[in-house]
Amino acid sequence: MFEDLPDGVAARLRALRPQLHDRLLRTMRAEMSAQGRSLTGGQGRGLVLGVRTAVDAFVAAARDLAPTREVFVRLGRTEFREGHRVDALRAMLALGGRDMWAFLVAQDLPPAALYGLASALFGYVDELAGAAVEGYLDEQEKSARDWDTVRRRLITLLVQSDPPAPAALHAAADAARWPLPTTVAVVSVEGTDAEQLARTAGNGVVATVIADAVRMVVPAPATPGRLAHLTRVLTARRAALGPTVPLGSARMSYRISRQALRVLPGDGLIRCEERLLDLVTEWEPGLMGRLCEHELAVAADLREPELETLYAWLREQGQVVAVAAALHAHPQTVRYRMRKIRQVFGAALDDPDARLRLQLALRHRLVGINPPTAPAR
Repeated sequence: MFEDLPDGVAARLRALRPQLHDRLLRTMRAEMSAQGRSLTGGQGRGLVLGVRTAVDAFVAAARDLAPTREVFVRLGRTEFREGHRVDALRAMLALGGRDMWAFLVAQDLPPAALYGLASALFGYVDELAGAAVEGYLDEQEKSARDWDTVRRRLITLLVQSDPPAPAALHAAADAARWPLPTTVAVVSVEGTDAEQLARTAGNGVVATVIADAVRMVVPAPATPGRLAHLTRVLTARRAALGPTVPLGSARMSYRISRQALRVLPGDGLIRCEERLLDLVTEWEPGLMGRLCEHELAVAADLREPELETLYAWLREQGQVVAVAAALHAHPQTVRYRMRKIRQVFGAALDDPDARLRLQLALRHRLVGINPPTAPAR
């Protein structure tokens, strides 16, 4: 660890080992006490081992630091698991290095020895601090992976086709530290940044990636301000907010939001509750096109204005004046067109089911699925 020490200095260092142990442990106890921590906990016991191991390796001028580094890697892991910041451990290591240096300076060692020891000591402390940070970051990464697995299991249970057993759902919720709400809404969002979205949304929102999109579960969506905040979080993101449902029906909200994201056009947040008709008519791509072809097959000779008149007539339930106002046309024009239309469709215009099919077919052909955006609530 250090080279070219004057004769006898290495032996003196080895003789000072018990005093170094005691001095550094007192320093560490005082520092941990100032931080409101105890040397009797898991981290405290690990730090005692770390102090002894570090002192022993230093005074022995150990060339193989792997065992000592491993002790401090474990210290870093424990620091994360116990909820502390890695900076606190690094501060203690720096304090220990300075205290050890002050002790060595007081031993009346030759200046040449002190120069060599200073370089070795503070490089050694940096090495151990690096090992602690390595362990802390490794544990942090592992925890993030584990946390994602826990969240994914919870959300998968909520949206699976078969309702989960209550015991399994409670266990998954406990593991995710997620109090089971009475109601939920599921949001599907393009992208894969589930952790960031959940953290930004807050309010107990959990999220994971399922089938190449983020699925967010929002607890108690009716809580004042919750959906407004969620809308702000999802600004400039293409997303679909499923309906609010009882917890046991979370799969319904998930399926609706998933399908809305897949089939409904447009950017921004799609509020499925306000687009249910669009979802019904577009749930199975191509089906409405087939309905349109079937219902309007007999109307090949009708022009676009006549089809528009029929659509308005169906929407206004046959009220000629209202139809004329909607089309900005004269009522007599509407009556003229309707006589021609009745020649084509005949008794179908008096059959409620046939009128419904015609209205849906004409809506698909003439209007599409781009209604005005509803205001945020």
